[in-house]
Amino acid sequence: MSAANNKDGKYKYKGIPLTVVKRLPGYQRLLSELAAKEVERVSSRELAAKMKINPSQVRQDLSLFGSFGQQGYGYRVSYLLSEINKILGINAETKMVLVGGGQLGRAVANYRNFAKRGFIIEAIFDRDPRVIGRTIDNRVVRDVQELTAYLQAEPAEIGIICTPASAAQEVADQLVAGGIKGIWNFAPVALKVPETVCLEHVHLGESLMILSFKLKQKQEELFNQKK
Repeated sequence: MSAANNKDGKYKYKGIPLTVVKRLPGYQRLLSELAAKEVERVSSRELAAKMKINPSQVRQDLSLFGSFGQQGYGYRVSYLLSEINKILGINAETKMVLVGGGQLGRAVANYRNFAKRGFIIEAIFDRDPRVIGRTIDNRVVRDVQELTAYLQAEPAEIGIICTPASAAQEVADQLVAGGIKGIWNFAPVALKVPETVCLEHVHLGESLMILSFKLKQKQEELFNQKK
């Protein structure tokens, strides 16, 4: 397993464990906070304490992508943050479109941290005549029938689906037809997309049920301790 940096500064790597990929945003967030405080360097032990993992795991995670630290010194915060931004693909602006102007869609569109990280929602679409023409965070909602043509004229990289399950696959097909290569799906349905398209599902209901399970387990644990 190896990672390399090509002439364009883009990372090429294979076989990175999903558990490591899921920790990368955590590293990015912590390093951003340190950079904002003008902290110059950080050790693997300090990162591990904040991530609640072992220092050796931090070193192992980062080593999969390159050599970023120095023994006895740790990591230079600004440099490591810059490199992780490149790995995550957020070192430049990423254009997105959002389909679904309901409550969830409005919440996603109004979330300011996306723009701070370079994810820019360029346009919002819906099929409901009562929603089309309304303004969400300074964007006028367009008719979803214009989606494919819009994408052909104004290419974007990521499409966000916040529609009911019944409409999600049709929207995904439109996004793919418009050249979208990444779909962030909030609809409670499994989508079918070409292998060339990256797909990430956000299961809000499942996440809440998992939290409920953990809460129930914790309550039972505390109850048993009191016996």
